Amino acid sequence: MEKGYPGDGTSAPHPEPPMNYGGIATGQGPQPGLYPQPPGGNPASPGPPQPGFQPGPYQGGPQAGVYTPPPQYTSGPGGPVPVVTQVIMTPSLMEVGGSTMCPHCQQHVVTKTETNSGLLTWLICGGLFIVGCWPCCAIPFCVDSCKDVNHSCPNCNNIIYVYKRI
Repeated sequence: MEKGYPGDGTSAPHPEPPMNYGGIATGQGPQPGLYPQPPGGNPASPGPPQPGFQPGPYQGGPQAGVYTPPPQYTSGPGGPVPVVTQVIMTPSLMEVGGSTMCPHCQQHVVTKTETNSGLLTWLICGGLFIVGCWPCCAIPFCVDSCKDVNHSCPNCNNIIYVYKRI
């Protein structure tokens, strides 16, 4: 069996030249898909505006030296005074003392630490009791890594931060 279209006996898929959709013979005028250039110049620069058209404030394009700064709003002598809120972010104070600003005495200090029994200590104690290791229930109260850490100021002795394990 030969290749080709069934029934017509030809083997060439395109026996004639391609169709010209623009109506102009190939090799004459612009190629299909391209727009012809308007007489007199660049297609990007439009001619005079249509009758009744009023350009808006932003339709003229960028112009050199026409920039006006935004208006400055100032309050008069009897106007409201702006309030400045200063937020003090404490660094990540965890198990050891860290350098921070005390919010109570406004001094830059290195915190002193003290451990206290917290939620994790009691959960481990209760878990050991439920499992049946009731003689070992006191161990979490002796291990500092199971306790919460209080960071306090060495100057005014106020608590700055509490690092909770849970």
